[in-house]
Amino acid sequence: MTDADLGFLPATELAPMLRAKTLSPVEVTQALLRRIERLEPRLNAFATLAADQAMDAARAAEKSLMAGGPLGRLHGIPVTIKDLASVQDMPWKSGSHINAGITGSFDTPFVARLRAEGAIILGKTTTSEFGWTGVSRSPLTGITHNPWKHSYNAGASSAGAGVAAAAGYGPLHQGSDGAGSIRMPSHFCGVFGLKPSYGRVPSYPVAGTGDYTSHNGPMTRTVADSALMLQIISGPAWQDHTSLEAWPADYPARLHDGIKGKRVAFSADLGHARVDPDVAALVRTAAETFAKAAGVDLIDVTPDWGKTGPALGRGMWSAHLARLAKYLPEWESRMDPGLVACIRAGEGTSMAAYQDLRARKMDYVAAIHRSFQDWDFLITPSVSVAAFPAEKLMPDHWPSHAWDWMSWAEFSYPFNMAWNPAANLPCGFTAQGLPVGLQIVGRRFDDLGVLQAAAVFEQALPWADKRPPLDV
Repeated sequence: MTDADLGFLPATELAPMLRAKTLSPVEVTQALLRRIERLEPRLNAFATLAADQAMDAARAAEKSLMAGGPLGRLHGIPVTIKDLASVQDMPWKSGSHINAGITGSFDTPFVARLRAEGAIILGKTTTSEFGWTGVSRSPLTGITHNPWKHSYNAGASSAGAGVAAAAGYGPLHQGSDGAGSIRMPSHFCGVFGLKPSYGRVPSYPVAGTGDYTSHNGPMTRTVADSALMLQIISGPAWQDHTSLEAWPADYPARLHDGIKGKRVAFSADLGHARVDPDVAALVRTAAETFAKAAGVDLIDVTPDWGKTGPALGRGMWSAHLARLAKYLPEWESRMDPGLVACIRAGEGTSMAAYQDLRARKMDYVAAIHRSFQDWDFLITPSVSVAAFPAEKLMPDHWPSHAWDWMSWAEFSYPFNMAWNPAANLPCGFTAQGLPVGLQIVGRRFDDLGVLQAAAVFEQALPWADKRPPLDV
């Protein structure tokens, strides 16, 4: 088996091979590190590659395996962690020169849970500066390149995780999503990404600075791998007062129950969003194919709440990022200029104006949840555009703006505000060979339902066999 074959092997296939000793943790980790060494830094998916630590963990996993010791569900399986989370004794740079000297002093809860099941941490993946944007670059790490077209946007802020999943750097990658940062890179890179219900996966420190909109979740090549990873990292944690009380359902065991009888809505634009024609056509065709395979009707809808989203999204995004204004006197020249512009835009938001925004947000969230009384799932495009040059905030054919990348990501942030589970599913390629994704949104708490819908879609329109042209 080649390094590439091992790199693209799903965790659901890798785990039994490791248990049967047909593969060893050392062999797998060495193969991935060789692959990463060959493709990095050209792709630039890693903020920190912890090769020595990973090999130490792999040797310990192999020793335990050979000794017949207790084995976790991910025993010997490599994973990556986004560099917005703390990992013990690894740099915690958050894509910024401001944090370049910080090292994690603890494992955040989902990292501890992955380790407890035997996972091997390969390192920390790249992010935009403090996760502020959907474009895959930061002033600290530079451009993270789309594996389907070099120098093009791979999506952010979980850019490195999306690239690592697409490029065959192992099966399991953690991302976080405050306004689309799991779904956007999954769309641009052609992989599966799930933003669970808020609180399903605990955080520490609690990311309250965006008014509780940041969600942690899996980014993988298959739905089954995400179901497995989510099963492991979910559940209440004392460190996170916002974590859900309930432990997760058995996602892997119930993944293929189907969704027959469920009501599935489709919105091409949420009543307001601009979408490039090639993206819109691919999403519409895929949604119809999915509905036929699932045995459900596709109901076209234009939700009343859709048109109120942009003002809320932009107002709250800039207001929340204004908290970083304290760094401008010392660091502005070494910060992302778009982030600086966004901070400046938010500095003028008064407390009264912010409270008004927040009150309107609560009405908006209530309206979203009311609409899910009429359907079980909502299908939309994941992102309005395919990948574009990563040095830009906007594609050339879109109106320019100093910081507003959100105009091509109108389908993401509503479900961060409302805390619904939402997933990106690869649904085709543009004429230029760039991936496009479709979004499935479920009712809050119905993470299982979203995974089940995604599994039906994956069977009807499989994507995991498609690899970017990196091994030619």
